[in-house]
Amino acid sequence: MGHVRMNGRAGGARTAAIGLLALAALTAGCRAGPVGATEPTVAATATGPTDDAAPGSGPASASPSVSPSEPATDPAPVETPSARPSPRPETLMSTGDRSGKVRELQARLRQIGHFHRSPTGYYGTATVASVQSFQGRRGLSRTGRTDTVTWERLLGMTRRPTARELDPPAAEPVAKPDARCMTGRVLCISKNSRTLSWMIDGRVVSSMDVRFGSQYTPTREGAFTVYWKSRDHVSTLYDTPMPYAMFFSGGQAVHYSPDFAARGYDGASHGCVNVRDEGRIASLFDQVENGDKVVVHW
Repeated sequence: MGHVRMNGRAGGARTAAIGLLALAALTAGCRAGPVGATEPTVAATATGPTDDAAPGSGPASASPSVSPSEPATDPAPVETPSARPSPRPETLMSTGDRSGKVRELQARLRQIGHFHRSPTGYYGTATVASVQSFQGRRGLSRTGRTDTVTWERLLGMTRRPTARELDPPAAEPVAKPDARCMTGRVLCISKNSRTLSWMIDGRVVSSMDVRFGSQYTPTREGAFTVYWKSRDHVSTLYDTPMPYAMFFSGGQAVHYSPDFAARGYDGASHGCVNVRDEGRIASLFDQVENGDKVVVHW
């Protein structure tokens, strides 16, 4: 067999080429990393688009892959109607109000034992305390204001007041009239029963609760006559309103008192005879005439 002889340069080139191929085969697929590190798995090539489809462009594709360098983002919270705060109850009646609706409120509270006097139609401290009592027993906020929630609860527990409940006789029993009250037209006022009776010829036409002055400013006793009437009077001495004033002795008069309507017998006048029911004193004012008798007695 013949031998082909190669020159030294060609043999060297062939040897170098074989060496390079062997080195490439040994190092294919390797990278530098810590000992024991696991190679990341290469995901299969997606067959669909690499970005999310635009809204309305077709069915939703699989969730997009998240770049390892970017944290996943939660979707923005969606506000639901139940998460919105409830509107605050609307206030219907509160301190200082004066109306037929307040009178109805007081009559309804009285039906279930939370108002212990005749309705006056004036929303004062006594009414505030009664509303707070009602609210506390029903687990409501004790605001003392009559809001929509309080009113609806009260309506559900009571009935519509009768005319007599809205405008009852005097809360205090009317005392036996003084003998001086039995003839003529008389404002017969009893300190003992704390009542005023409007009498004509010995007959009681109407009666109402009253209060008097304190021990330092007592209401005078005796027989007098009405000498001046002033519907919208304001005291020049104390700078306070004295509506429906009927003067009978110096500066002392029978008149409506918002303070009496609000606080009851917790207070006192400066000597006048206070009436707490504005409707009744307004009606009485229209009936009484100058010259009619006034008898203040025990």
